[in-house]
Amino acid sequence: MHEWGRPVGDANGVYTDGNVPVPIIMVDTDEGITGVGLGPHAHLDTIFAAIEGEDPRSVTALYDRMLRQTFKAGHAGAVFGTIGALDTALWDIKAQAAGEPLWRLLGGRDRRVPAYASGLDIALTDEELVSLYQVYARHGLRAAKLKGGLDIDRDRHRLTLIAEVLTEAAHGSQPGLILDVNESWTRKQAVRHVCELERTLDLVWIEEPVRRWDAEGLAIVGRGVRASVATGENLTGLEQYRPLLAAGAVDILQMGAVWGITHFLRVSALAHAHDLPVSPIGTTPIALLHAATSAPNHLISELQDLRPPLGVSLDLTVEDGAFILGDSAGLGVTIDEDAVASLVHRPDDAMTGGTPNVRPEHAGRRLLAVADQGAAAQRPVSP
Repeated sequence: MHEWGRPVGDANGVYTDGNVPVPIIMVDTDEGITGVGLGPHAHLDTIFAAIEGEDPRSVTALYDRMLRQTFKAGHAGAVFGTIGALDTALWDIKAQAAGEPLWRLLGGRDRRVPAYASGLDIALTDEELVSLYQVYARHGLRAAKLKGGLDIDRDRHRLTLIAEVLTEAAHGSQPGLILDVNESWTRKQAVRHVCELERTLDLVWIEEPVRRWDAEGLAIVGRGVRASVATGENLTGLEQYRPLLAAGAVDILQMGAVWGITHFLRVSALAHAHDLPVSPIGTTPIALLHAATSAPNHLISELQDLRPPLGVSLDLTVEDGAFILGDSAGLGVTIDEDAVASLVHRPDDAMTGGTPNVRPEHAGRRLLAVADQGAAAQRPVSP
């Protein structure tokens, strides 16, 4: 469980109590090494059969073996997350067996990974927003991503507040501003709204302006705005990136931390072949931070919270605007199993205020602004 201590969410929904489930997979070996992966457990027994009894150091071959295990049903969605969690655990085992931190095993030279602040902040008041980004600023972060897309005037106001906080902390240096609307616009809305913001603000990128698979729409947005277009956190497999690259639809390729290390490395290589940068996202992205140190086209990584989930300890710090990875062998993740076992799990639909994981009925079909951002997913706006 990740206890944020405040509401967290996006244009699709909000965890109003700030308590978000964090599934954990632990893989034991006969050598006494345990690897850790954070991700779903969908079809876990079926997928684990592909790696059971195998040498865990054969990580990339085992990754493909897990993909083949789901050949008929397909590997998208939560199934891909299970594969990613097991893949991450295997990389953790491999690095522990070698007695090295994973970033060094993967060929990284610098343990410092540049970060941007991302507060999942759509439900916060102005005062709460400013207070949150002041904390990020004290850790040296100078780029920030706002959750928005439901009210363009409110987005402009809140982006300006964040810019003021980060500019003051940097003694006048201009911050990097990012807007993430989580697929909540049509193509025309995306161009119109971003162009309106760009009259007074300089956006580094607009994230998921339209549906993740809409290659033509993303390309239209990219041609119509100055900001870069970023997407990819919800794409599962190289086959889902290829149409976007062929259409020139994306400027920054993203990968979700939950999809695993091998996926990140392969997408990074694909992006590098197209001279495009990559940027991983996720609540606890430590696995991809290790991998990012070896990716020549890594741009910056998302930092959502300065605290890990309950029962999880990470060998990293945040200093001077970057994650600093430690020297622990493997990922540097320690699980307090007793603390995790003591947590009471609640399914998403039992959580007050809904969840960002369910797309609202009227997403992409709103004509007017939504006044109450925290309840946006539960109350459609009439055209």
